[in-house]
Amino acid sequence: MDPNQHLSDPLETPAAKIKHRTGRLSWILLGIGMLTGLLAVGIVPRLNRQTELDAALLKTKELPTVNVVKAQRSPAATDSVLPGSVQAIQETTIYARTNGYLKLLLVDIGDRVQTGQLVAEIDSPETDQELQQARADLASVQANLVEARANLELARQSWQRWQALVKQGAESRQAADERRAAFNTSRANVSAAIADVNSRRANVQRLVVLQSFKKVTAPFSGIITARNVNSGALIAAGSSTDDATNTTGNSGLFRIARTDILRIRVNVPQTLVKSIQVGQTAQIQLRELPEKPFIGRIVRTADSLDPTSNTLVTEIEVRNQDDALRPGMYTSVKFTTTSANPPLLVPANTLVINANGIQVATVREDQTVHYQKIEVGRDYGTEVEITSGLGGQESLIANPTYNIQEGTRVQAVALKQQQN
Repeated sequence: MDPNQHLSDPLETPAAKIKHRTGRLSWILLGIGMLTGLLAVGIVPRLNRQTELDAALLKTKELPTVNVVKAQRSPAATDSVLPGSVQAIQETTIYARTNGYLKLLLVDIGDRVQTGQLVAEIDSPETDQELQQARADLASVQANLVEARANLELARQSWQRWQALVKQGAESRQAADERRAAFNTSRANVSAAIADVNSRRANVQRLVVLQSFKKVTAPFSGIITARNVNSGALIAAGSSTDDATNTTGNSGLFRIARTDILRIRVNVPQTLVKSIQVGQTAQIQLRELPEKPFIGRIVRTADSLDPTSNTLVTEIEVRNQDDALRPGMYTSVKFTTTSANPPLLVPANTLVINANGIQVATVREDQTVHYQKIEVGRDYGTEVEITSGLGGQESLIANPTYNIQEGTRVQAVALKQQQN
């Protein structure tokens, strides 16, 4: 039998039909109520959350987005590379010390010489003649001294005899006084003759030394780096003749340099002065020889900064056993320094330089911008040392633009940073 057949049963009473219809309506209402509850539980919260997300998204779109980075602590041991210039440990110009003509030229540029080696010889006939004349004058005054001493002895004996005659009453005291005056005059003549002899002897010695300057020798072992004269040139003491212009200048005969040990001169900036110590080693590198570094040692500093460049002149000595380094070269000098309290490093694009000084734009916890004044140290190009003004936890805005003002609310996005 069909289970729904009772619905159309003609014998069913009206009350039963009403009851039956009421039951069906209750079930329908119950189903509608359950469906409504499910919608209220699932859809409404989702609608609320979507509304909140839309509001947040709208708010985010209204805030400017900025990229932020963190300051990083630099390594304890850091390398600092500075330009340096190579100089010979000893270098000087050899000048002529007597007048004459260049008779012999025994060395040329590039020649190695030893201390005391003869490098040139000057023909100086005037000096030779002056020496002969001085020796003749010395002989003459020496003869005069002998004569003056003889006269002094005669005057002394005469005065003694007259003193005896005065005591005997044979001669007057006036006559004895005259003999004493003659004795004193003779003694003064001897003193003058001695002084004249000493003067002439000193002149002879001067000319002998001057004559020895005809032989020009090397003051120390080294390399001849310049030759400014040729054989036959007229030489004046303390200067040399330029054959090209036939003029006399002060360029000297030769220039000599000692190159077995070289001096590297570096201008150290003020920020590195505390890291430089006498005795510290340094690495010298040539661009032409990148695979061959040289090790030198700091031997001295000026101990005072140049007021113009605010740098400390520092000298490094390095042995040049294979002559790879030469005076006049430019090198790179690497100093390795260790710091007990390494400074902070920030990207150079976070700095803001204006009328208020050097600042960085930071994002605070409430997402507002704050400009913090700082002091910088060394500049590494892409990074800059911070000596004061930051604690290290601040979020720094990279490439801040003019529209990012103090107190502006922003949306910060962290950039990925490379670790040192």
